[in-house]
Amino acid sequence: MPDHPHVAIARRLKRALGHLQTIIEMVEQDRPCLEIAQQLQAVEGAIENAKKALILDHLGHSLDRSLISSGSKGKTAIRDFKLIAKYL
Repeated sequence: MPDHPHVAIARRLKRALGHLQTIIEMVEQDRPCLEIAQQLQAVEGAIENAKKALILDHLGHSLDRSLISSGSKGKTAIRDFKLIAKYL
């Protein structure tokens, strides 16, 4: 049974937090700025992906509740929205 999406999002954010703590140590150790910038980019990407996952989960649940009563047209709309929203 897969994790609830919020559990997976929290796990992603905890990994990003650990990565960020490592970056702080890199700054304190006066590591090269290029290395630090690359690592910061990775953390930004991880946080951005967690945010997208949270928003898509919320929208999916909202759409499910709103459109489920619309029958097959509503289900098709939900499926199509979830497919296109991956490109946000």
